[in-house]
Amino acid sequence: MNEVIQARLKALRDQMRQSGVSATIIPQTDPHQSEYLSSHWQVRRWLTGFTGSAGDLLVTSDAAFLWADSRYWLQAAEQLAGTGVNVMEDGKPETPSMIDYICANLPAGSVVGVDGMLFSISATKNLISHLENAGLELKVNFSPIDNVWVERPSRPDSKVFVHDEKYAGAKAVDKMAAVLANASRQGATAAFISDLAEIAWILNLRGSDVNCNPVVTSFLYLSPAGSVLFIDEAKVDESVRKYLLDSGVTLKPYTEIATFLGALPEDERVLLSATQSAGALLGVLGIRAVVGTSPAAMLKAVKNDVQIAGVRNAMVRDGVALVHSFMEIERMVAANEPLTEMGVADLLLRNRKAGDLFFDLSFETIAGYAAHGAIVHYDPTPETDVRLFPENLLLVDSGANYFDGTTDITRTIALGEPTAQQRRDFTLVMKGHIAIAKAIYPEGTRGAQLDVLARINLWKEGLSYLHGTGHGVGHFLNVHEGPQSIRLNDTMAPLTPGMITSNEPGLYRAGLYGIRCENLVLTTEAFTTEFGKFYKFETLTLFPFDLTLFDTDIMSDEEIRWVNDYHDMVRERLTPHLDEAAAKWLEKKTAHLTR
Repeated sequence: MNEVIQARLKALRDQMRQSGVSATIIPQTDPHQSEYLSSHWQVRRWLTGFTGSAGDLLVTSDAAFLWADSRYWLQAAEQLAGTGVNVMEDGKPETPSMIDYICANLPAGSVVGVDGMLFSISATKNLISHLENAGLELKVNFSPIDNVWVERPSRPDSKVFVHDEKYAGAKAVDKMAAVLANASRQGATAAFISDLAEIAWILNLRGSDVNCNPVVTSFLYLSPAGSVLFIDEAKVDESVRKYLLDSGVTLKPYTEIATFLGALPEDERVLLSATQSAGALLGVLGIRAVVGTSPAAMLKAVKNDVQIAGVRNAMVRDGVALVHSFMEIERMVAANEPLTEMGVADLLLRNRKAGDLFFDLSFETIAGYAAHGAIVHYDPTPETDVRLFPENLLLVDSGANYFDGTTDITRTIALGEPTAQQRRDFTLVMKGHIAIAKAIYPEGTRGAQLDVLARINLWKEGLSYLHGTGHGVGHFLNVHEGPQSIRLNDTMAPLTPGMITSNEPGLYRAGLYGIRCENLVLTTEAFTTEFGKFYKFETLTLFPFDLTLFDTDIMSDEEIRWVNDYHDMVRERLTPHLDEAAAKWLEKKTAHLTR
């Protein structure tokens, strides 16, 4: 495989040489600035063999580097060994950013080539600014991949379907009007939407173009005079076509977006998101472009009452599936029956599929046993799959997309008698989880202002984790959703009633085990005082934490009470949907913690 990767990089360098390009950047994204990609856009994965969902590649005439964040340092080191691609551990103080590395190492006059459709407007402007200061040139029409990847998969061709209003809770025409009203407030007469999840949400459309993400490969132009969906029309049957026409949306081929935008009247003012729209389109629109913030992101992030009710119902079905899955894991390990990490993923999928309204997983299940649990986004494969034994810890991060909601949960369980260190580590993580779950905060608070609550107990003992504490979650959409998050770096989006966010602090001891404890929480109103409105979180996820991993000696009475109250809620909501054996298992797993 290493020879294959090296041959692919050589073919890319041949194209670079022919075009006078000294370096090229291959980002892990698509023309929609997506995090999760269809196979057609998995260029960086094909070039390097690295399968992580994040990490950008820099190729120069004689070297190659992959910038990977902390979730993927271990995985990248393993997968890239011997390929000639060097891992740059992004996030460490000593690791330069990619652009700083380029500016410091390329001689003045060098050309950096990129595909301008794969860089947002803000990213493109940042590149140009830094490169010009270093005497370097940016070429934005360098797109050699079709010449290198001769068997590149075609764009996805899955059929589109309408997400029923009884689950979505709002009509497409009303959401289109709300988006256009936001665009108008930003000085635009029309809006151009690139983000696939936003398009799916606005139009109440879903598909299966991207693994585990029910989105549709398309662009959307919204205008009071008439809106246009740019899509491969073979994906749209007559019923969906009629639905769109009734909503004031016509169809044009996916590849005609630049031609269409370039032909708009000169007095049209089209809003483009600085972070979601491709920099190449800015040149196409010229004076017609209004660069601002997404007019749909906050609207999509704040769920309506129908969506929230749907998520609550989905959590019950998901909890039932989890009970049956973890019962089976426990039984098989205790009976010394062969069960591997991939077997755990299969169990979860089978039990979730047995429930009503299941569509697909919301991401590929992460089942990391022992040392694999320390690889934050570990993806078990036939080559890495290991058997579970009645010892050490198992970390399982999983979720599903149901027609009425999206779930995402991580549990860490002990397969044998946990060590004192494992119990202490787990409890320190849970103290952070509980602090977030119990937080009360004033209107306007952002996730970055709460993040320290999840970390402070770890920090006091010289421990930490480098990923975010929480991300937004879509509704029958992408499991990672902005604009809100809970993390050290500020995304500037206030936590607003109706938002669903994950709560997932962790701790990872390389070569030993990993711990992560994740529930989804809903921002709700708490109370109002003379100092204004205050908000809180409602925990939505329904499944117990492993009681054997708690060290009550380092827990406060309030923390113990939170665990007991949470487990009471889990038992009360799930028991009516369980058979007798499962109900007894859950009763044992939700017994009260005591000192």
